[in-house]
Amino acid sequence: MSTALVFGGSRGIGAACVQALVQDGFDVAYTYVTKPGHAPDLSGQQRCMAYAADVQSPEQVAAAFEAVKKDFGEAPDCIVANSGINVPPSPLAQCSTDDFRRLVEVNIVGAFNVLREAARNVRDGGTIIALTTSLVRCAVPGIGPYSASKAAVECLVRSLSRELAPRNVRVNAVAPGPVDTDLFRAGKGPEALKRSAALSPFNRVGEPAEIAAVVSFLASSRASWVHGQIVQPNGGLV
Repeated sequence: MSTALVFGGSRGIGAACVQALVQDGFDVAYTYVTKPGHAPDLSGQQRCMAYAADVQSPEQVAAAFEAVKKDFGEAPDCIVANSGINVPPSPLAQCSTDDFRRLVEVNIVGAFNVLREAARNVRDGGTIIALTTSLVRCAVPGIGPYSASKAAVECLVRSLSRELAPRNVRVNAVAPGPVDTDLFRAGKGPEALKRSAALSPFNRVGEPAEIAAVVSFLASSRASWVHGQIVQPNGGLV
């Protein structure tokens, strides 16, 4: 049985990833910050356990890996670096220093902490998948600081893919367009939601399960020749 560890797996895209990986036969561990959420119905087939971990803390990230080794009896075969935040959109000139620092600490430093421990702990032949955003490649007013924080993660992913290739560890990123989650809807009125939907020629935003399906594919042997890539499930946004 293979084991997956999803950082930020209690809601939204992360929770959908937990569900998809369970359905694909993984034992799944996932982390949360404030509440564990609802573990999927496993029907007695796989194990699924939740751990509190703030990715801003390297000690808590390392402890999550150690807990998985202890509770599941092995290091994870798949690590999903999904934890992240956004702040209310605003022109760069109006973005507060505190908001930008929050993005850096969670989205960049947090991803660094997870990816570093993933590199140290993933089993040979395993997979590492980070969540970023297609908005890195689509200039939208008001989201520059958020996109910049995710662009940094893509740089880490590309370098890590070269570093771990000798161990046959595949490293990729999934960069969705707008996805219908609580995080996406926060602070958006009807007009803002319509504008987000209009970014796709299908005139809608994505669903968490559609992104999780791509993550699950990358975690599987079906993606054996996909490495060092930024995969963009975004409905034609870019």
